[in-house]
Amino acid sequence: MHKWANMKKKQGHRVKRLITIFGFACLAWASGGDLDQAHKLYNLTEFQQSLEVLHAVPNKDAAVYELMGRNYYGQGEFKKATEALERAAALEPGNSSVYLWLGRAYGRRAETSSMITAPGLATKARQFFEKAAQLNPANLDAQTDLFEYYLEAPGFLGGGFDKASATAAQIARISPADGYSAQARLAEKRKEFSSAEAHLRRAVELAPQKIGKLIDLARLFTKEGRYQEADLSLAKAEQIAPNSPRLMFAKADLYIKSKRNLDVARELLKRYLSCALTPEDPPRSDAEKLLRQVQGS
Repeated sequence: MHKWANMKKKQGHRVKRLITIFGFACLAWASGGDLDQAHKLYNLTEFQQSLEVLHAVPNKDAAVYELMGRNYYGQGEFKKATEALERAAALEPGNSSVYLWLGRAYGRRAETSSMITAPGLATKARQFFEKAAQLNPANLDAQTDLFEYYLEAPGFLGGGFDKASATAAQIARISPADGYSAQARLAEKRKEFSSAEAHLRRAVELAPQKIGKLIDLARLFTKEGRYQEADLSLAKAEQIAPNSPRLMFAKADLYIKSKRNLDVARELLKRYLSCALTPEDPPRSDAEKLLRQVQGS
């Protein structure tokens, strides 16, 4: 009897252990399914719905907090974004992507804050961009955002052309076409426009299917008042991606900046606002702002 009782007790422990393991497996599966669903909603710019799914996840890990931060960023809730992303960084301190998004969120907080708090927030943005690039030197987005920071920020906030040039060289090692684009931005900042054009043309040659390179070339031509060449560059981009929301926005923006084709710009913005956008596209709020601007002209 004693032996039989012990056997039953051991079997009971095994059953309980199996139930526990099964329960954890189900919880992990459910969390993974929730995260996948939240990612799908995020990619459709349904940021609030994505957040609702993520808030319901019982045991949040770094991936959940990172996506929460990106959703808050998409909503323009930059303080909430930094708070969520800092929790992600605490859980996964070696994740380059988390630090990249922290840099972006702190950068936007700096842009939208007072003159008193902006320098400290901008410094944090730089530090996080540098951390993201340090953790993964092959992270092209991190290197590109760090380059833009160095290019635009004043020296007392850690910016500078020398730092930007060194980062452009790293970008070129990752992607030669993007390296030429960075060199073009640096040349344009130095008002070396012929050099900027040469670099952009080389970028287009190396990545002929990337409409962003043609848009950048059109922007440079527009800035110089070379509207016919700008339109040719945009037409080439349209041949590659005729229904690209990004191209619609860029064309409207350039037309408004050059005070021409304003009726076309208005229609392009209306079309843009009716498109299914992704987080990589300019925010709807930017398009709405441009539309109000062109309607008031």
